[in-house]
Amino acid sequence: MENLMQQIINGLSLGSVYALIAVGYSLVYSILLFSNFAHGGFLVISGYICYFILLYCGANIWIASCAALTGTGISAVIVERLAYKPIRERTPITLYMMIASMGMSIIIENIFVVTVGGRFRALPPVIPTQPINFFGIATTSAFDVLSLITAVVFLVCLQIFLLKTKWGLAIRAASYNLSTAGLMGVNVNRLIAIVFFTAGLLAGVGGIFLSVRYTLYPQLGMITTKAFVAAVIGGLGSLPGAVIGSIILGLAEMLTAGFISSQFRDLVVFAILIATLIVRPSGLFGISIREKV
Repeated sequence: MENLMQQIINGLSLGSVYALIAVGYSLVYSILLFSNFAHGGFLVISGYICYFILLYCGANIWIASCAALTGTGISAVIVERLAYKPIRERTPITLYMMIASMGMSIIIENIFVVTVGGRFRALPPVIPTQPINFFGIATTSAFDVLSLITAVVFLVCLQIFLLKTKWGLAIRAASYNLSTAGLMGVNVNRLIAIVFFTAGLLAGVGGIFLSVRYTLYPQLGMITTKAFVAAVIGGLGSLPGAVIGSIILGLAEMLTAGFISSQFRDLVVFAILIATLIVRPSGLFGISIREKV
């Protein structure tokens, strides 16, 4: 029983980090109807900014994290302006933007390989990792609890932003039809920049925690494949779906590793993906593109 509770807590922690990344995928997809595969590069940018500020500037984790999140959000906006805006202004075919995002992912990864090297780096021990006992029921690390709480706080803040602000209303309107939102007076370019900044910021939070969990290296962004799978399971374009899909994936991974074998984690994850696509291709909460257009 104690092992089960421990794996559930670990799964919720991992799933919450996946959720931060998956929500970024879904935000961009809900507006532009393409999967931004450069999203993984934003994790790497965040991790390296945080690492170098902590290592060479002597800053605390709060300053380093704020700088990393701001830098990641700005990087996401720059990527959109350089790679995606020229394409979407010339053609409505979103496949071209998806291809461009694959290229941007490789570019970001190789920039770090060339400039800082490909070796693994461990962030300074600024996030507590000591074990915590939950009333004798389960034992987990402070890191897992902190990552879960942080993810919940950021996701709640995102929900408040979307529901209570003018730009949140504009994003929700554009998720139904971007062209119509533009005709109603919404500054489309600014809205897309806000969406990319928000998605990049959320990816940056995940990047910091994943850098601590798995160490930091230029290919760390490949882990966003799992977050993309979570977004597909929940339904691309659905923010609640991205969160639910991420929790399902996180629990599936940890329960499989804890009770079967860690070698079967990826097998179970992609088996869930295939089963979801067979039974419900649009995902648990997704809406088909034909219904949205």
